[in-house]
Amino acid sequence: MKAHDERYLEQPWTWRAHAIGLALSAFIGFATIYNLMVIHGSYTAIDFSAAAAAFLLFLCALPVNGVAARLSPRLALTAAELRLVYVMMLVACAIPTMGLTAQLMPIITSAHYFATPENSWAETVQPHLPRWLVPQGAKAIRDFYEGSPGGSGAVPWGAWMRPLLMWSVFLAALYATSIAVMVIVRRQWMDHERLVYPLAQLPIEMSQRTPGRAVGPFFTNTAMWAGFVVAALNGALTGLHHYFPTVPSLRPELVSIPILRNTEWLRFRLSLPMLGFFFLVHLDVAFSVWFFNLFSLAVRGVLRIYSVHVVENLGIYGARSPIFAHLGMGAMVVLVLAGLWTGRHHLRGVFLRALRRDAGVDDATEAMSYRAAAVVLCVSISVMVVWLRATGIPLWVTVLFLLAALILFYGLTRVVAESGMAEAVASTTGSSFVVSGFGAGALGPPGLAALSLTYVWSADIRTFAMASVANGLKIVDGPTGRRRRILWSMVGAIVACFVASAVTMLYLSYRYGGINGNSWFFGGGARAPYDYAVSKILNPEGPNVAGWIFKGIGAGAMGLLMLLRTRFLWFPFHPIGFAIGPIWIMDHIWVTVFLAWALKLSILRWGGVRLYGAARPFFLGLILGQFTCNGSWLIVDAITGAKGNLIFWI
Repeated sequence: MKAHDERYLEQPWTWRAHAIGLALSAFIGFATIYNLMVIHGSYTAIDFSAAAAAFLLFLCALPVNGVAARLSPRLALTAAELRLVYVMMLVACAIPTMGLTAQLMPIITSAHYFATPENSWAETVQPHLPRWLVPQGAKAIRDFYEGSPGGSGAVPWGAWMRPLLMWSVFLAALYATSIAVMVIVRRQWMDHERLVYPLAQLPIEMSQRTPGRAVGPFFTNTAMWAGFVVAALNGALTGLHHYFPTVPSLRPELVSIPILRNTEWLRFRLSLPMLGFFFLVHLDVAFSVWFFNLFSLAVRGVLRIYSVHVVENLGIYGARSPIFAHLGMGAMVVLVLAGLWTGRHHLRGVFLRALRRDAGVDDATEAMSYRAAAVVLCVSISVMVVWLRATGIPLWVTVLFLLAALILFYGLTRVVAESGMAEAVASTTGSSFVVSGFGAGALGPPGLAALSLTYVWSADIRTFAMASVANGLKIVDGPTGRRRRILWSMVGAIVACFVASAVTMLYLSYRYGGINGNSWFFGGGARAPYDYAVSKILNPEGPNVAGWIFKGIGAGAMGLLMLLRTRFLWFPFHPIGFAIGPIWIMDHIWVTVFLAWALKLSILRWGGVRLYGAARPFFLGLILGQFTCNGSWLIVDAITGAKGNLIFWI
């Protein structure tokens, strides 16, 4: 019996964990959309931190598992089962809001709903949108934004089924590509380069079990609970202040100070979860992130003082300055190419294994065989190319756009795995890259209109499946039995969350009116793709030569940083900081990154590794305390009917 129990504890995949993960993934799809549309509370699935998954894992690992273990040890989920459940929820968190659903439905309908004689969308955009990708019928679209008569919530499925099914073909290929790529590079990143994966450390700690104990060691650590209380108390007071204004709020509000003759603003915001995440990363990464953010801020200010302007419409996403958008794209390309070059021996082994020519490369412990991963990668990319071409984008533009988009996905995933930056976003988008680099005239109105639809999955990408899969594979790294079933659990979580979130969004939109539910996803975010397309259709410009020059400068600077880093051990700058430091969201959290760096530097300098190990649970507690508080207040708000109790944004 003892041997059987040990094998059971080591089993990384079980039917009950799979079933629980599916149920919770569907719940995340429902709950996050309900919060987005009705409660308007803290976002829990908007970025790579996957707050909803952390909160639900906390409930599973502590109260639920604690009670189950006291009733019968076999009822409690094992450490491996808890990790499987979390990984499924983690992947699910990449779906309902920024990752897909909340982008998809408003964007594919907004070209018709927001069309007016003044914006000319009816003449410039609508004729070029594929009918098989957008719902048809003025009433169905109007009711989606304004609510159905009487607020019945009745969904006109006839208008929605065809476009959703057609979109599912592309999305399935996109997610298959993400999974295949991460399977291929997993060993290189984890075993050879030993990336830190800061976002994976909290769930790994939470899922640990102690034989004979109801809860794991993480939940008996005093330092962890101290950090938990600090973050939870701060959030509790903020939530109470919403109900009772006389209660003081300790919420660290954004403070902005004008600098450089009022040309730029220095923003101060303390984010306790981000403080916890960045405490876990290497010092050189954290230092470089905040340093290059302030450096870019200073450069922008000086250029404005001396009236040096680069005027280019790249859309609303990415870096605040076109210069840094192009610099960042060049840096990201070099980051990806350098990573592929570093892993060239591993990739060669994968290629030979896929061709069955090298039996010395072992892929038995991977979530998918290398041969299967290579086939999936080739087939899924081919499907995406054909699908995008069918929408009206010229073939050569399709190839370049898809290449740029995948470079950004892969590069950001690398950034997340190495830096733990839960708020990482790209400096530009794949669509603005091809329009700027090759000219709007080369795409024509059909291509520009079709490119607008790619904003669904490739523009405001604050979370996406590739990064979630990368962290998920790190979390389940360990026992090898039934590992390949984990892949199917990830796929099941994606499907369950998408179905639940799509049905919930359609129902709530037709009941209350989408425009009344969320002003961003049904407002500015939905209009942005077509505003950009129309501006380029009406004013078709040629290739931006200056943009290519800045991309080259960014690539050269990135290459130089990498060279200096490999030649000189003392070199303080990490290339990742140059790639993501100038992005807009870093303007908000740079001071948090600075504090994390300063605290970690001081602890290591004065207390060494031992003190760092003792302090680490405190910072993990900051993350868990904030996310638990966010989730708890959402439950309270759902019961009381309160609206707008936003405890946490970033």
